[in-house]
Amino acid sequence: MSSLNPTLITFFFYIIAMVFIGLMAYRATTNFDDYILGGRSLGSFVTALSAGASDMSGWLLMGLPGAIYLSGLSEMWIGIGLIIGAWLNWLLVAGRLRVHTEVQYNALTLPDYFSNRFNDHKKVLRIVSACVILIFFAIYCASGMVAGARLFENMFGMSYTTALWVSAIATISYVFIGGFLAVSWTDTIQATLMIFALVLTPIVAVLSFTDTQQLTIALEAARPQAMNLFGDLSMVAIISLMAWGLGYFGQPHILVRFMAADSVKSIPNARRIGMTWMIFCLGGAVAAGFFGIAFFQQHPEYAAVVSANPETVFMELTKVLFNPWIAGIVLAAILAAVMSTLSCQLLVCSSTLTEDFYKAFLRKNASQKELVWVGRLMVLLVSVLAIWMAGNPDAKVLGLVAYAWAGFGAAFGPLIILSLFWKRMTLTGALAGMLTGAVMVIVWKNAFAATGIYEIIPGFICATIAIIVVSLFSKAPEQDITDRFEQADELYKASK
Repeated sequence: MSSLNPTLITFFFYIIAMVFIGLMAYRATTNFDDYILGGRSLGSFVTALSAGASDMSGWLLMGLPGAIYLSGLSEMWIGIGLIIGAWLNWLLVAGRLRVHTEVQYNALTLPDYFSNRFNDHKKVLRIVSACVILIFFAIYCASGMVAGARLFENMFGMSYTTALWVSAIATISYVFIGGFLAVSWTDTIQATLMIFALVLTPIVAVLSFTDTQQLTIALEAARPQAMNLFGDLSMVAIISLMAWGLGYFGQPHILVRFMAADSVKSIPNARRIGMTWMIFCLGGAVAAGFFGIAFFQQHPEYAAVVSANPETVFMELTKVLFNPWIAGIVLAAILAAVMSTLSCQLLVCSSTLTEDFYKAFLRKNASQKELVWVGRLMVLLVSVLAIWMAGNPDAKVLGLVAYAWAGFGAAFGPLIILSLFWKRMTLTGALAGMLTGAVMVIVWKNAFAATGIYEIIPGFICATIAIIVVSLFSKAPEQDITDRFEQADELYKASK
């Protein structure tokens, strides 16, 4: 146990630092707007890194390296699709959403934006979108809980259940205390830690070989197809992997970072910072899984844990390659990835329950202090639900993320894009698209998974068609709806 003490100490100080930041954010949180959107005060650097860190969850250091370890570079198509999707999201959605949400009566959440954008007086769109968020985020939060539990289980020999609670409490604490500012500030630190770990680990793994020939021989002996970018993949499989990029347009925890930027002028610089960070991180995750194939072929005495669960390849590489003090810092990056995404997901769920249910239906005149505390209680409620869903120790991180990612991408992606670019879009069109996308993902996942087509593809296509067709057959939007759209459009163009 003594050999683990340095790692334990590093982890302990890391968690204490995150909670301390939460306390600092608590002092800066004066109202509900601050708690769930940071008062729209994030600069380009924090916007970029918090968007990246909230995007790249535990799957970046567990699911993706594990997939590469099993199948080789053919799994890289996920990363390629994500890079293209993220760049287009920054380019097409970020600035427009920042302006439109403010013009639409300072909307603080996506359901709030949808409701205001289409004059949803009956609040049907608000309720349905809030339900979609809660359903798919429950799955997404569960993936973060599983990833955190795997880390603590692997590092400290805890039982899965104990590890699940310990990792969850570490994240819940600073979200509960500090809200959005705590999440954004900690995301910036966590993003820095993640890129450090993902660049350093593959380099050290390569340096453990005497030369490139030894590395190549080990790779070919373990996985002859590892270096083949196409592997045994069909065109359908490649398109399905790249289709992950479509999901970016509908992820509430990423879109809320755009809404919180201090101005549209911050977006281009944030895009450059965010995309550079993302490319390095995805490249490092791929490299860790890829070189892990050769390393564990060369050192079979360390391979038992990875063979049993490939998603531990990054953890096992770190434990073998670094001394315990450095390993503690590098492995804290996995905790950072888990905490950064899970924290913002909990906050989005909390803000949805508070703003779109509690305030909208139960307490319209609730004070700001009351809303902040209700938001904190909602963080606890969602956390307990996610812990319950993550109770299965056989759950796979990448599988849970894929389902939730597709759900949001199909339900909200077409809706977000068309609401920002097409003023003829109607309330019934928005509702039809959202329901079509969400239902199609669930149906395809459960009935047509054998086709090999990732469920986001039929979901996204059908949702887009539903929005356009139903909008064109619906009564044209009211004048004040189109006036606000044009006002936001003009403000966006003027602010570039």
